[in-house]
Amino acid sequence: MYEHSSTHPVDSTPPTDHTAAAGGPAEHRRPPFRRAVVRRVLPTVAAAGLGVTGFAGIAHGTPAGPSAAATKLTRDTATAATTVSARASGAGSVPRAAAVDFPTWGTRWVVHATADTGSPAVGMINKTAPGQDRITADYQVDTGRKMCEGSACSTFMAHLTGPVTGFLSVVAVDIPQDRLPGVPVQGGGQPQPGGSRQEMLNRAATWLTADNGSQVPYSQAKVWKDGYRQDCSGYASMALGLPTPGTNTVGLATDRGITRPLALGELKPGDLLIDAAGDNNNRHVVIFEKWNNDAHSSYTAYEQRGGHGTDHRTLTYGLPGGDAEFKPYRPVTFGD
Repeated sequence: MYEHSSTHPVDSTPPTDHTAAAGGPAEHRRPPFRRAVVRRVLPTVAAAGLGVTGFAGIAHGTPAGPSAAATKLTRDTATAATTVSARASGAGSVPRAAAVDFPTWGTRWVVHATADTGSPAVGMINKTAPGQDRITADYQVDTGRKMCEGSACSTFMAHLTGPVTGFLSVVAVDIPQDRLPGVPVQGGGQPQPGGSRQEMLNRAATWLTADNGSQVPYSQAKVWKDGYRQDCSGYASMALGLPTPGTNTVGLATDRGITRPLALGELKPGDLLIDAAGDNNNRHVVIFEKWNNDAHSSYTAYEQRGGHGTDHRTLTYGLPGGDAEFKPYRPVTFGD
């Protein structure tokens, strides 16, 4: 078959260090002076009539600056608290009509497509400077999945209406609570770890039209807007919800914290077929969607391929008569 050719992506990037990703890089941990700022804000919050559900020392960013910046953050937080208190009064219930404004801190917080940190990124808060952006949120979701970095923990993700529309961990918001005060809670329930098979395929499909209605272009060096590399393994990492920018093809095949081998006949939607042999010019990975017939002579898959970009097409990699270098693997996140 013609599919397995010189269109394979570069895979020079080493596999992602999941231990480092889980704890957060050292430069993103909240500095001691910011914890002092939060302590100074607590009396203001109490005076505004807001309950403090627990101290979450925010921990994912660089210092905002000297003491003048700290004073500004205290003033900003007090303003936000007063606004929340005013909106909450008189209604007899949690307000729902207007979005509430909050300060953020740190740099490069990812805004996600859904209330799941494994979902694709749709933007970033504080791209270039700590506390650069203020956010507005109209509701929040208790995901049931705790996000902790340093001493900061929260299970809540806020739905933003600005400056980016999407979901952001409340850990990124410069408040002492583990949830947004005065903002309604909707939905909830713990998401399935890593998402379901269908959620994975849905994420894979987003790149078919992500470039203003066209497929994400293939690149051996570039990173797409959601933070993932634009090669085959970066694409598969995105679909699986692995940390950005994604692991490489060898990592997808050999890291038993990500996949395990299986037989061809066991393939299910969301499984992977991987050629991890050779060099970065011929390694490749595709995402299995479905068998095309009862004879299992071909299947439909998603892939990110050179000379085209994101594709959804019939393939025979790994099948009798196809490219024998491809082996089937199951993402362990599916739990079977």
